[in-house]
Amino acid sequence: MKTIIKTQHAPEPIGPYNQAVLYDNTLYTSGQIAIDPKTNQLVIDTIENETAMVMENLRAVLKAAEMTFENVVKASIFISDMNNFSKINAVYASFFKDETAPARETVEVANLPKFVNVEISVIAIK
Repeated sequence: MKTIIKTQHAPEPIGPYNQAVLYDNTLYTSGQIAIDPKTNQLVIDTIENETAMVMENLRAVLKAAEMTFENVVKASIFISDMNNFSKINAVYASFFKDETAPARETVEVANLPKFVNVEISVIAIK
């Protein structure tokens, strides 16, 4: 059975999609960007702060589905400039334990929604 996951602690969708969908025990999140859900403003002052906001948004969606980063089995990272990889990776790594970190790909893309620098989505299993 498909369950729509919504939380006011992550940004509202900016298109025809949901923050996440839970199907059986698997959660599929939509890509999160660095919109602060409290102010609805982008957090793009530094790539580190931008990445942290993305990860906090993902944390909120996971929590709404009664999960944590420990449940994440796959992550997809889209970045606008591969030169930012090490800074993004350092922030991203701080949200996971090495022994339970998920599989992942990181892809450089031409543009992202609202012309942000990083977007991340995850798949998690209860």
